[in-house]
Amino acid sequence: MKKKWIALAAAVILAVTALPVTAFAGKEDTKDAELTKVTLNEVAHSIFYAPQYVAIEKGYFADEGLDLTLVNGFGADKTMTAVLSGEADIGFMGAEASIYAFQEGATDPVVNFAQLTQRAGNFLVAREEMPSFTWNDLKDSKVLGGRKGGMPEMVFEYILKENGIDPQKDVEIDQSIDFGSTAAAFSGGLGDFSVEFEPSATALEKEGAGYVVASLGVDSGYVPYTSYSAKTSFMEENPQVIQKFTNALQRGMEYVHKHTPEEIAEVIAPQFEETDLDTVITIVKRYYDQDTWKDNLVFEKDSFELLQDILEGAGELQNRLAYEDLVTTEYAQNAVNK
Repeated sequence: MKKKWIALAAAVILAVTALPVTAFAGKEDTKDAELTKVTLNEVAHSIFYAPQYVAIEKGYFADEGLDLTLVNGFGADKTMTAVLSGEADIGFMGAEASIYAFQEGATDPVVNFAQLTQRAGNFLVAREEMPSFTWNDLKDSKVLGGRKGGMPEMVFEYILKENGIDPQKDVEIDQSIDFGSTAAAFSGGLGDFSVEFEPSATALEKEGAGYVVASLGVDSGYVPYTSYSAKTSFMEENPQVIQKFTNALQRGMEYVHKHTPEEIAEVIAPQFEETDLDTVITIVKRYYDQDTWKDNLVFEKDSFELLQDILEGAGELQNRLAYEDLVTTEYAQNAVNK
């Protein structure tokens, strides 16, 4: 059973303990007093979200008059908690979280207003190189997977089903390990395969502890993997903030489509000081080459319906919801046309 999203709103302490991530407020000649403070809680701090960090490092949010505080939520459940409780103004996570909140009877629905990634960002890591890998190689193996009801796990199971593999019978999927801890567990000898985000996938390769054999982003096709959302009340009270925020993101998106992986990596490197530049370049290129980022932020209806198909297949959707109830494209379309 997935967690009760409304009950989670009361657990604001979870969001409070999330550690802030340094966000570049803007140019030196911009006075703080002139900027509107906005708190963004992101599901994870990952190179996967490069356009967002470009917008931060290039000062696009400050250009729009926003003083952005970036907080790492360490998981969609905690990010949604922060949004519902008002600890965060905007949440960045999988759109499935807004569906879960709506299903639980949220009186102030969290609505998605911008989509960033259009492919899954995780990779399948094996213990040895498998140049001829097929998904059938997972049969009768143990895989370190993700949290039940989360996008990483649901997309993984979606791929298995598309390849004629029953996730419940043909594969043993370990979902007991916390987000961010699977790489350590895998290098410690647990599992035959592991589903990993970057930089963990590349780190395992550099250690010689694992090898990327498949991209879930490539094999699942185009999926609305992550998006930005806010409570309906916040959007109604602060439409200009949402528009300015979206404008800055659109500039970040345009930058990654007009520049090389090397140039992108140079810009976002300050956000990942613990990772050497060559590794950042490698990861950016991996995401760049698989067409990870949309060229605009519009969350289209077909994408929302595909998301509901995936949730239905995973047994996580009670009833299909109307696109218009949980998605607005007004701000993203305005940003494109600006």
